[in-house]
Amino acid sequence: MITLRAFQVTDKPLLVQYLNNENVTKYLSARIPQPYTMDDAEWWIEAGCKNGFTRAIIYKDMLIGSIAAIPGEFERERSAEIGFWLAEPFWGKGLTSTALDIFSTYIFNHTKISRLNASVFSPNKESMRVLEKCGYKLEGIFEKSLFKKGHYFNEHYYAKLNSQ
Repeated sequence: MITLRAFQVTDKPLLVQYLNNENVTKYLSARIPQPYTMDDAEWWIEAGCKNGFTRAIIYKDMLIGSIAAIPGEFERERSAEIGFWLAEPFWGKGLTSTALDIFSTYIFNHTKISRLNASVFSPNKESMRVLEKCGYKLEGIFEKSLFKKGHYFNEHYYAKLNSQ
């Protein structure tokens, strides 16, 4: 059973463990420090996760990942960028799709946000499948729009609209 909750101080060791795994972070934002330290986890829990709607993904009472929606500003205040990651031992079990479904429904039912969009690095086929499974539609591919660790990547841009 997947649940979503606020991050807690007790999550720090698992955040450090998970976010020091290159397989987890290779397609995440370069804003995530590498190596990821206990001080980074403390900042995240005390301040970083307070931006937008950010939740810890919990499975069997254990932190296994994170999901967030960051609302836009001004004309884009009814749209939000969504992002997620899951610890590697939990990949391939449908847990990310479950979390994304729960979270998307929550955002649409409890906020004024009417559009969720996601940016995906071109090699990250797994995240693309998760988004498509949850009803997100590919709106475009932007060639060489992402640059990380000395490499260009195409950006796959997905969105889901509130059907209500």
